[in-house]
Amino acid sequence: MTPSSTPPGATRHTTRHTTRAHSFNAAAAQYAANRPSYPSALFDAVEDLAGRPLSGARTADVGAGTGISTGLLRGRGADVLAVEPGPGMATEFRRAHPGIPIVRGSGDALPLASASMDLLTYAQSWHWTEPNRSVPEALRVLRPGGALALWWNTEALDVPWIEAAARRAERFLGLDEKDRKAGKSPSATRPADSLIADPSGTLDFEHRQVRWSRRVPVDTRIANVGSHSQFLVLGEEATRAFFAEERNHLLQAFPEGSVEETYVVELLVAIRS
Repeated sequence: MTPSSTPPGATRHTTRHTTRAHSFNAAAAQYAANRPSYPSALFDAVEDLAGRPLSGARTADVGAGTGISTGLLRGRGADVLAVEPGPGMATEFRRAHPGIPIVRGSGDALPLASASMDLLTYAQSWHWTEPNRSVPEALRVLRPGGALALWWNTEALDVPWIEAAARRAERFLGLDEKDRKAGKSPSATRPADSLIADPSGTLDFEHRQVRWSRRVPVDTRIANVGSHSQFLVLGEEATRAFFAEERNHLLQAFPEGSVEETYVVELLVAIRS
């Protein structure tokens, strides 16, 4: 489609998407300090579905951000390289993980040689790519028999306090059920449906879920939510009152000052033939 024939709505959507993607760079330290990690059971599942151990696997962690997943992959013995497009996130990554190599780039145009990787991982990042570009790039970079692993921490909305907090956030952001299904809500389930992750149907994904939790102070919870792009693009002044009210909600429900955040990691793994 030529630029002149691009619908105005599509242009606005692309602009919003890009703005949200870049919003993390100014909040990289907040992201690194407050976002949840991943449980060891997730990496057990990756090994199971990929059909090989992480130890010794030539791995590229794409959209690595501040390195939450990259460091864990290294801890499992993977020979891991980070790929990150954002300058602010890359700077925070280098501060936190000086011993892990990082290159600037994105999943839509990987700065990696063809057939060079045993494993490509996208932790919380595949939805920032364009699958019509990122799928062929993944297939180009993976060796035959290599695996593409995509995962997302999603909030367990069957936990009443988490569901209530998610709805408060959606009301503040002006979102509805349609937006939630489209992945615009901070609590939305990311594309665990293989046809959403790869509309072309080229990849044969296997799906697994891993449930886990962490206990954190209320202020960490607030900072975690505030590190999501929907809030970052609004700015601190526009969100200050909402987060003050949210903090009061949580302290009324949890006067001891801490909450147990429960997550379901949605994992998709496909093997390159």
